[in-house]
Amino acid sequence: MKFSAIRFLILDMDGTFYLGEHLLPGAREFLQTISEQGKDFCFLTNNSSHSSAFYAQKLRKMGLQDFPSHKIITSSQATIFYLSQMNPHSRVYLLGTQELAIEFLQANFILVQKDPDFVVLGFDTDLTYQKINRACQFIRKGIPFFATHPDLNCPTEEGPVIDAGSFIKAIEASTGQSPKVFGKPYPEMIEYILQKTGTKKEEVAIIGDRLYTDIAMGKKAGITTILVLTGETKEEDIKNSPWQPDFIFTSLEEINNYLK
Repeated sequence: MKFSAIRFLILDMDGTFYLGEHLLPGAREFLQTISEQGKDFCFLTNNSSHSSAFYAQKLRKMGLQDFPSHKIITSSQATIFYLSQMNPHSRVYLLGTQELAIEFLQANFILVQKDPDFVVLGFDTDLTYQKINRACQFIRKGIPFFATHPDLNCPTEEGPVIDAGSFIKAIEASTGQSPKVFGKPYPEMIEYILQKTGTKKEEVAIIGDRLYTDIAMGKKAGITTILVLTGETKEEDIKNSPWQPDFIFTSLEEINNYLK
């Protein structure tokens, strides 16, 4: 696969495009270069505790003025898309933040406390015993169980904090049931983007810093994968991974120089 054949780029955010509250070297210039070359892009995040508007505002604060929220795809959007196809306007028992609840309501789901069609677990930063216990009761009765993403922890500037994947494990231990998961490393997010943008697999590449999420998802979806070494993965990690990227670069800055 030639890099020149790629027309649409899916970019991971933290560890790939920025670290914490600061853009990584070459990140802004990379977007300018691909725009000049007629390539399109979107950002991708597993974090379902915030909406795309939140992340767009974060990028604006980093200096990307007027950055549009439709360029950011979250695991919650992919979840809503697939559940809408299965049963539009369904009744959902949701474990998630207020931002996630608003997204479900805007998609015409009905959020309920009893008799749901689905149980949906997101990154609920206000999770209580009562909420997770009620979810387990529904799941034991055979209500279909879904989760936005499987991350055990979420990286923060203060260190890792418990994430949706750890909540999944608690529910699995209690009920013996596992959810259908939509976020990285599962391919549904890529399939959602392909449908949303009308692009073909052979025209798409994902750029990320994690082998077991970003690269794994790209491989499962059958698109080109590009690893950058500005985040979690170090060069010595690559040879022992079952997920081998198609391209490896030290950073977006190096990709930018390569494209020029």
